[in-house]
Amino acid sequence: MTEKKKFNSSDKNRKYDFNDFTEIISLLRSPGGCPWDMKQTHETLKECLIEESGEVISAIDNKDTANLCEELGDLLLQVVMHAQIASEKGYFTINDVIQGVSEKMIRRHPHVFGDVKVSSPEESLQLWQEIKKQEKSK
Repeated sequence: MTEKKKFNSSDKNRKYDFNDFTEIISLLRSPGGCPWDMKQTHETLKECLIEESGEVISAIDNKDTANLCEELGDLLLQVVMHAQIASEKGYFTINDVIQGVSEKMIRRHPHVFGDVKVSSPEESLQLWQEIKKQEKSK
């Protein structure tokens, strides 16, 4: 069985996970994959990223949760596609992206993952901004 046969458009009942999705994107960009996907670069995808972000915002504004789910998927596609391109160039992987953002969330939420106390959303935001400012000044 070839890698591409692992995923089949006639399989309507399959449940996919994040690892499947990243593998699908990798296959789309691999030799024999999709010519359009293979051609994309960070630069060529900038307009798609803007468009998909706008569609997420529109779904939120319209309180359209079904469309929001779809549009978040399209936005996730952009993130994974950019990470795949970076991985192919040896810059970083999607796991590096996940590692970095996870570390940031833990670091910027000491009131959740540490001993700092806050009593309001405003204090949480202020703490976030203070930590971010400290990180950027290093």
